[in-house]
Amino acid sequence: MRVIIVGCGRVGAWVAAQLDQRGEHVTVIDHNARAFNRLPADFGGETVRGNGTDEDVLRSAGTEQADIVMSLTEGDNRNALAAQVAKHSFGVPRVVAKINDPLRGEAYRALGLETICRTVILGDALVVAALDGAEATNGFVEPATAEPLRGAPTPGSRADREAQAAMDEVDTPVADANIIQGGDGRAGGL
Repeated sequence: MRVIIVGCGRVGAWVAAQLDQRGEHVTVIDHNARAFNRLPADFGGETVRGNGTDEDVLRSAGTEQADIVMSLTEGDNRNALAAQVAKHSFGVPRVVAKINDPLRGEAYRALGLETICRTVILGDALVVAALDGAEATNGFVEPATAEPLRGAPTPGSRADREAQAAMDEVDTPVADANIIQGGDGRAGGL
């Protein structure tokens, strides 16, 4: 399968590395050449420096022969535009756009784009975790690997200072208080 990935951020680099490991032909496009440093040293795919919404850049990346284009930048508008150009200008059979806004995701699906919305994925996973525990989320919410610390806070930590201040308040004897009563015998009261 020939895959074009627009955006070499954390998500794009991870997907590119996973697909490359599985033997797929992967090309990654990003406008920042340093972004390609996120790819593993043994990445066997290709990298193209440029704007993934530009037809000439997409053409030089081989989009005309792509089976799927995934647009995974940080911007919903860039992702939707790159996916639409791939779908409508190059006739790519499958395009996936990462969309953070669920309402935009619905609109783009109506335009023939596959979308993935991490807001929905994250929200759904958190609801399941709250109701059924992290283990019920199929790995989307990772359970803790250690028990929380019990007992006294670590000496010198902020929690230790706050606990000590609270204990000092309790241990401080109350000073003789001046009692103020309304009216001192003169006209006007207080």
